[in-house]
Amino acid sequence: MKDYSYVLALECPKCSATYEVNKIHQLCKCGSPLLVRYDLEKIKANVSREEIAKRPNSLWRYHELLPVCDQESVISLGEGMTPFEKLPLLGAEYGLNHLYIKDEGIIPTGSFKTRGASVGISKAKELGVKQLAMPTNGNAGAAWALYAAKANIKATIVMPLDAPQITRKEVYIAGGDLHLINGLISDAGKVVAKLVQNHGVYDASTLKEPYRIEGKKTMGYEIVEQFGWKVPDVILYPTGGGVGIIGIYKAILELQQLGWIEDGKLPRLVAVQAEGCAPIVEAWKKGERESKFFENSTTCAFGINVPKALGDFLVLEAVYETEGCAIAVSEEELLKAQKQVASLEGNFICPEGAATFAAAKILREQGWIQADDHVVCLNTGSGIKYPETVEIEGVETLQPGQEILVNN
Repeated sequence: MKDYSYVLALECPKCSATYEVNKIHQLCKCGSPLLVRYDLEKIKANVSREEIAKRPNSLWRYHELLPVCDQESVISLGEGMTPFEKLPLLGAEYGLNHLYIKDEGIIPTGSFKTRGASVGISKAKELGVKQLAMPTNGNAGAAWALYAAKANIKATIVMPLDAPQITRKEVYIAGGDLHLINGLISDAGKVVAKLVQNHGVYDASTLKEPYRIEGKKTMGYEIVEQFGWKVPDVILYPTGGGVGIIGIYKAILELQQLGWIEDGKLPRLVAVQAEGCAPIVEAWKKGERESKFFENSTTCAFGINVPKALGDFLVLEAVYETEGCAIAVSEEELLKAQKQVASLEGNFICPEGAATFAAAKILREQGWIQADDHVVCLNTGSGIKYPETVEIEGVETLQPGQEILVNN
């Protein structure tokens, strides 16, 4: 890796205001998240797909398309290039001839949040940040606490009391300043907002800093590269805060402008939510550009229990502009899918990832997805981090020396 900088500016997708990238910025003055813009023509002239393919299997292989200017600031645990595999048995069960999984459970910290943490923490270090704070449903806080530890940045993490226990332990063991709140991530967000306002702490909340999305977008780069520099027909993504689906859409548009996508088409993006928390789905059904706060939200897919996302308008734009859709699945459907993926294909996926498979099944039954479409489901974390979603039943307890009866 060399010294590099192809960043032009931070840009507001609502009012088009621009900001310098070498200073700390949170939201635009109009309240919108900011997006990083690059000199894509310069990148196109200096970098090729073939050169990138020769680099180490890390998300930093795309460093020209990432916002960190000084390689000494990069904080990495070797994240990126997660498995992209065809699932023939599950595909046959669903009536899909080309069903794939992009498995983000096989990554440091065990979830896709690692990508945002690597790039977000690296840029925070470059900007001289000494302390950050963020609300989280679990995995993001765990990832940011661990990467912050490596960067020598203090991380204050606030998460709901019923967040997955392992994520609390990840924050704690990393030396993070952990706080639990008897409420939702939206309640945690209010606590963080006060800390930021009163003490000037760097706000690492979803989309309140511009760089988490840059790490998440590398999932889009990898899907295209692993798919032979082509795009699949459909990509299904579990949507809470929505940074992943926004990032994948941004990545596809950037690759198009670079001329690196073979066929030039867009994949149809599907925002998948749980029936117990489906603000994006409700907005999409009505053709609206922003969502409303989803009251009394609840789901075992804890990572997508976000009643109101700051970047909802960007999620809906990605869905509309790719002729995609938004769909909600039941708890029963996603837990059934989680078991099917494990029992048929050997992947123990998280409940959020399972929601995408449940959605793929429903959309195939409805005819929205065709049998020969190339379909990618994003599994955003390891199922091992959610042991409470699996109930063991009918298991025999043996006594010492007792033989197992074999039924033929």
